[in-house]
Amino acid sequence: MLILMRRAGESIHIGQNIVVTLVSLDRNRARIGIQAPREITVDREEIAKKKQSGQEPPLAHRAEEDESCEDSAED
Repeated sequence: MLILMRRAGESIHIGQNIVVTLVSLDRNRARIGIQAPREITVDREEIAKKKQSGQEPPLAHRAEEDESCEDSAED
């Protein structure tokens, strides 16, 4: 595993199409923004595990997530 240190507002580029940005830090939680092509699946670990085990994860706030992804992709 590659471990990198970043400050809030700094980014990491993965290949040519993916940018991971440390948006903010609050105590022991980090807010991370991810810009990636729509065909790339990005899931939190617990959602990925549910998908792998065959369980369907809940689709809460899907429309809001899609909308925010489109806005940030245009930047």
